Amino acid sequence: MPSILHGNLGLIGGIISLIFGIVVLIFPKILNYLVGIVLILWGVIALISYFA
Repeated sequence: MPSILHGNLGLIGGIISLIFGIVVLIFPKILNYLVGIVLILWGVIALISYFA
């Protein structure tokens, strides 16, 4: 199960990166919020994988 989850996280991360890139090109002022959200999600995922 964990190996499937880690493989899917790579795919999900790539899709999210593409979506955020397009949104930032359309709405440049939203960049600060997107960066904050990504950093929070990155931290939560890292903590979950560490303690799991």
